[in-house]
Amino acid sequence: MPLPFLTADRAFDAADDDVALPFDDHDLWRRPYRPGPWRVGGAALLLLLASFVLLAAMVIAFAGALPGATVCIGIAALFICGALRILRMGTWVSRHGLRHVALFSTTTLPWAKVKALRTAQQPVRWLGLPRTVQGQALMLVRDGDEPVTLLTDHNGDFLSRVEAFDRAADTLEAWGAEYGPER
Repeated sequence: MPLPFLTADRAFDAADDDVALPFDDHDLWRRPYRPGPWRVGGAALLLLLASFVLLAAMVIAFAGALPGATVCIGIAALFICGALRILRMGTWVSRHGLRHVALFSTTTLPWAKVKALRTAQQPVRWLGLPRTVQGQALMLVRDGDEPVTLLTDHNGDFLSRVEAFDRAADTLEAWGAEYGPER
């Protein structure tokens, strides 16, 4: 049974999210894939925890202990900043280079310093934990340095979404081929 409210502006089955839009600006930093359900779920849990801490801060403030309420608000602010950083993590690209955003660090490389982007079959970390499993990884090769793992098919964005990992790896390799030093 077709549901017309789902297809108001276009056919639901005909939607192709991988097509570049004509107004895409390649000078802006963009993540060429969507954040995965594990990453979004983790950030949502942190925001839920922050809401409980803010509720506790309100109760403490109404009880008259303002220093305790201030500490709770500070803890909630840390949870909110952590959730936003978790959502921002990943690999971003633009015409200017490649940016790898981790939880506590951000590394930006111009395309001239990127020697190659390639997919490799190797042991990868499962959801960023110490446990490793066999999987695929998109590796960044720089001149004279060890290869750096940008994406894996077992991280928070691509766990149980192998097709999404393949699309993201192909997209990043295409950006590297277009703007890399070999062009």
